[in-house]
Formats: sequence, C-alpha cells, structure tokens
Amino acid sequence: MTILVAIKGWDAEQWVARLRSKLPERSVVVPGEPFDRRAVHYAVAWKAPAGAFAGLPNLEAIFSLGAGVDHLLGDPKLPDVPILRVVDPDLTNRMSEYVVLHCLKILRQQMRYVRQQQERVWDDDDAQPAARHVRVGVLGLGVLGRDAARKLQVMGFDVAGWSRSPKRLPDLATFSGDDGLAPFLARTDILVCLLPLTDDTRGLIDRKLLGGLARDGRVGGAHLINAGRGGLQVESDILACLDEGALASATLDVFETEPLPSASPLWAHPRVTVTPHNAAMSEPEAIISLVAQQIRRHEGGQPFEHAVDRTVGY
Repeated sequence: MTILVAIKGWDAEQWVARLRSKLPERSVVVPGEPFDRRAVHYAVAWKAPAGAFAGLPNLEAIFSLGAGVDHLLGDPKLPDVPILRVVDPDLTNRMSEYVVLHCLKILRQQMRYVRQQQERVWDDDDAQPAARHVRVGVLGLGVLGRDAARKLQVMGFDVAGWSRSPKRLPDLATFSGDDGLAPFLARTDILVCLLPLTDDTRGLIDRKLLGGLARDGRVGGAHLINAGRGGLQVESDILACLDEGALASATLDVFETEPLPSASPLWAHPRVTVTPHNAAMSEPEAIISLVAQQIRRHEGGQPFEHAVDRTVGY
C-alpha cells in the first residue's frame, strides 16, 4: 500500500522520510513523480493543490497535518473518504501556551513597559488588576478551546466560552448559538478566537462582533487574540476598531493572506502583535506517529479517530 504526501509550503521530503521511518513497509510518494494511482490507500496533506487526491480509486483516508481542515474542504474534487485531523497533546499544549502568554501580556501591561524601556521612562503609576478581575472569552470550545480555557482558569482569569452548539463543561460558564453570542461578548475583556474556519465562521470577527465586546473592564478596553484561522477575521475592520478606540489591542497569529504581505498596515500598528502562524507548531515526529497509529488502528479493524464531519467543517 502506498501513501501519497501532498504538501505546499513545507519541505515534503522531510515528511516523506518521517513516514518511511515510521511505516517502513509502505511506499511513500509525492505528486509529480511516477506512481501507481491504484496503489494509493492513504494521503497526507497540507495545503495541497486542488485535485491532488482525485483519481485515486482505492484511497481510504486523508490525513491533515494540522488541526484545521479548511485547506482540504475547499477542494471541489475532494474524494468522499474520511478526513482525519490532528489531535495531539503537544499541539494542544503549545496553543494553550500561546493563549496564556498573550493574556498575561495584556494583564501585566507588557507592551506598555516595552515602550517605556525604549523611551527610558520609569512610570509605575498604573495599578495592576488581578487576573480574577479580567474576563476572558474563548470563542470555540473544541479540544484547543477547552484546554486553553482550563489553563486560563488555573492562572486565575474569569473565563467563559462560546460554541456554535450547546456544551456543558464543569466549572466553565458557557454560551452557544446566535442567541448566546451577544451576552458572551458583553462580558468579555479579552476575546480569544480558536474557532475552525467554516462557511458559518468566515469573516465572523468583524466590526459588529468587536463592537459587542465589553468596554468597562480593568485592562483598558477590549482586546483580541486570534490563533484560529485567518479567514475568521476582517482585517480592515480590526484596524478600524483599533484606530477608533473600539479595540485596545490585537494579537494575530493568522491572517487573510499568508505570509502576511509586507505592505499590510498590521506590521507597523503600535497596538498589534504579529506572529507567523506558529502558535501551535507541533513536533513533526509526533504528528507522523499519530498518522502511523491511525493507519495501524484502521487496518486492525478499529474505526479511525478524529474524523471530520463535513457537514459542519470540523
């Protein structure tokens, strides 16, 4: 059985080598080289070209190398086979590290002190709020959102979560659906977005949504952290809200266009933090180990884990 590796933007040969190491009995191929399309039973993908998986009559599953699968679902020629997403404790921990780091930077006014150091200013007049007085709202309560919410609670933040469908989680205030979005936003000082990108969520972070955030909190206004998907945000609206004072800061790991174009005003905005879509860069060895486990599980007669529901997009 052959595994097809179709990757854009990463070194495909390194992924091929990892797969050959974990599954030495398999042939591993990449698009552009000759191979028997009938022999391909599995595909491993990241931002593959449209149609890369068409014409594979014996394909049994496609593995996404990231937590998101929007890069696959946008392919009109995608075969009707299971799509498996990465659910990796290492990836989850790294995302939570990112979220906690940037919430703490807002809480402890780190950007202000960076500016003061650059200007050689000693100013400690502003009181530091306690974490329990800062309301964080986690938009998206999947594996990543739940873990981030729990770790923010450990740090003492007042945390709530929102999801498309109702979820009951111990010790966490939850909101859901269209009716729950407005009250969720109204009690949120720091909005953390960890939603998947679907037809329903595309462009969700716009002027209207940001305008619904709390303005009466202890951290100088409303703040945005988006480490979900770039397609969730309307960057022109984020910039307008920053310039109008409706948003105090934005921390963005994902963008409408990646890499972020050098002409984007986000780079130089004084209240924007840009990171290069690396909030949750999991170890490649861990991801390939999970792929190998899934293949062996399937061939042992057990169902795949972490299959994507195409009707909802995650």
